[in-house]
Amino acid sequence: MNPGFGIAQIIDAVIVFTVVECIALTAYHRLTGKGVAARDFLANMLSGLCLMLALRCLAREADPICVAAFVLAAGVAHGIDIRMRWKRSRRAAVDARRMVA
Repeated sequence: MNPGFGIAQIIDAVIVFTVVECIALTAYHRLTGKGVAARDFLANMLSGLCLMLALRCLAREADPICVAAFVLAAGVAHGIDIRMRWKRSRRAAVDARRMVA
């Protein structure tokens, strides 16, 4: 590997790709009505992005408080994602019971 191109640059590239992917998915859904709505993936995407930012902080030897803040933010985003999925699952189960009855 090129000594001038380290792990921090790879992480930066993955972060940029993730942000571009998020923008592209959102734009595609808004323009066509197809694909995945942002509300269905944004919390999950944010959780992953926060973990990548924590990893980037470690690779750049940043303050441990910065790492902890990103890990905490990832946990919060993950919790929000789980809660949203749980609510959707519960609503789907109620709707299915109504259709059977």
